[in-house]
Amino acid sequence: MRAWQVGALGEPAEVMRLAQDVPEPTPGEGQVLVRVRAAAVNFPDALMCRGHYQVRPPLPFTPGVELCGELVGGDRAGARVIGTPLLPAGAFAEYALMDAASVFPAPEALDDAQAAALHIGYQTAWFGLHRRARLAAGETLLVHAAAGGVGSAAVQLGKAAGARVIGVVGGAEKASVARELGADLVIDRHAEDFAAAVRAATGGQGADVVFDPVGGEAYTGSTKCVAFEGRILVVGFASGTIPAPGLNHALVKNYSVLGLHWGLYNTRDPQAVRQAHRELTELAAKGVVRPLVSERLAFDRAAEGVQKVADGVSTGRIAVLP
Repeated sequence: MRAWQVGALGEPAEVMRLAQDVPEPTPGEGQVLVRVRAAAVNFPDALMCRGHYQVRPPLPFTPGVELCGELVGGDRAGARVIGTPLLPAGAFAEYALMDAASVFPAPEALDDAQAAALHIGYQTAWFGLHRRARLAAGETLLVHAAAGGVGSAAVQLGKAAGARVIGVVGGAEKASVARELGADLVIDRHAEDFAAAVRAATGGQGADVVFDPVGGEAYTGSTKCVAFEGRILVVGFASGTIPAPGLNHALVKNYSVLGLHWGLYNTRDPQAVRQAHRELTELAAKGVVRPLVSERLAFDRAAEGVQKVADGVSTGRIAVLP
């Protein structure tokens, strides 16, 4: 089969190579074989290529941590499913392996590319907003990278929860995307101080919940505009800078800093993951959430898509179609 492989660590565009004769993976006990219909590009794909992710598959490996596919063989052959493949045989291939217990039905309301993009980003946003931050209707939610993959999910789910959503983006094009997603207010961090803009927009109260997949200056600025008893969700560090928060500041301003590692729920509370999937499927059926797939790339352009996400120049989600 055809599969993208990483044989050395570095920038995705330099180290991802398309191989034509990779052996089709063979499922073991508790595993299923899936024919990939669409693979969604995620930031961890880029980090794994660089060797900077917490999961480090042995070389060579096929990247791609999120897919929509159809089951091969068994009683449910042909069923359309979504989920996370088992590395080192990732989603940027014609076939992938999945843990049978971690296969989810693909929402009928979404096409293959949209369905592929529903799992990791939307699960992360759902657990962050509802399980960790306990976002309530009427609260103000500040979303960094609001036009990005996980940020766009947080905007949609925040609106679905009845929150007032403020999106922070970098550039006019991304600002337009965040508005289309439903953000009530969009701030271009290249044009103004987002912390000051948030304080002004909230009458000095600040944001009740901050969704931060960026880190660095995004986190630092968030501490200046988080509300009394507000919650800052640490989701990731797309900026490349991991902040060192001053706990004395959290003390005197009375806010919480919450970590979110969604992957842990797959082993610690898998039933909650399935419940979140059911709720996301219902929201998709109602048209309340719909993954923003900005690009649908042919299979031979997968490395280009991963590099775009690595460089932070993409909006929404990029899907690779075998």
